[in-house]
Amino acid sequence: MTIDSRTLIRRIINGESVPRSGFWMGNPHADAWPLLRSYFQAESNEEVRRVLRDDLSWLPCDGGYKANGGQPFPNPRKSEGLSAAGIFSDCESLAEVEAYPWPAPEAFDFSAELAAVRGAGDRYRASGMWSPFFHLVGDLFGMENYFIKMYTHPEIVKAVTGHVVDFYLAGTERFFREAGEDVDGFFFGNDFGTQLDIMISPDAFQEFVFPYFKKLTDLGHAAGKQVLLHSCGAIVKVIPDLIRLGVDALHPLQACAAHMEAESLAQFRGRLAFFGGIDTQHLLVHGTPDAIRADVRRVRRCLAPSLIVSPSHEALLPNVPPANVQAMSEAAHEPYLPIR
Repeated sequence: MTIDSRTLIRRIINGESVPRSGFWMGNPHADAWPLLRSYFQAESNEEVRRVLRDDLSWLPCDGGYKANGGQPFPNPRKSEGLSAAGIFSDCESLAEVEAYPWPAPEAFDFSAELAAVRGAGDRYRASGMWSPFFHLVGDLFGMENYFIKMYTHPEIVKAVTGHVVDFYLAGTERFFREAGEDVDGFFFGNDFGTQLDIMISPDAFQEFVFPYFKKLTDLGHAAGKQVLLHSCGAIVKVIPDLIRLGVDALHPLQACAAHMEAESLAQFRGRLAFFGGIDTQHLLVHGTPDAIRADVRRVRRCLAPSLIVSPSHEALLPNVPPANVQAMSEAAHEPYLPIR
């Protein structure tokens, strides 16, 4: 059975029968592309993707915001660094939240983004605004202050989160309305985990994150899109919640994070599609092509047929040998053996 990439990925996410796993090489770092083009003797990045038989195009539409120089939330941190205070770090009143110059929801022009989606050929088209509200609210308060204010000023945290999510909802809803059936999946990202565990307690997720998260998944489904979530880290504790809230496919399966190996995630097979899983921290960097192929086959045995093989982080760095990327693609494209 031969099917095009777009149909293949749709069927994988729907949990339908497919002849092989999907494959996405990810979104290589700018410094990695020259190495990949040289290795594959390709004149363009697009030619590299064709050689590797990539099944998916990630085409976020965030560039369609045209006010404030394209930056909807300028300078949310007072200085550099994850621990830096944010502009709401000392906020103690809802009036201050409402007085902030929140971005204008009508300031969008998606002409270029729509053209990119419509030119994606037979690959699956994943799009929508990236919508990293968990990170952005953390920047607006400063990460430490964000988590503290969940306990000291919960209504202020909720008010800021509401404004941020409303912006992403407005932009994505408009883009999906204009794109129609040219987009297949709503792909957005919020990293909820560290290498060892989720960042905040399950109760805090239920109160401060999931009500807003569900607005995004509901928007995607209302627009007829499959919902793909990017969340790095050890997030196994909240995967049942993510399924309940409407996530159809989970990316990137950070293979070396606690309890995120394929064997552990197999408990969710049949309820969730999997997207990633090939370790970029160690294996893709230091392994041989044969070791890469063997690991892809292991992950497929655990998670197929609901699997899109991809790196455990989409941003392939230049320390990943192109031969290993090629090996990952080759093993991903091997046909599934018939069930006897």
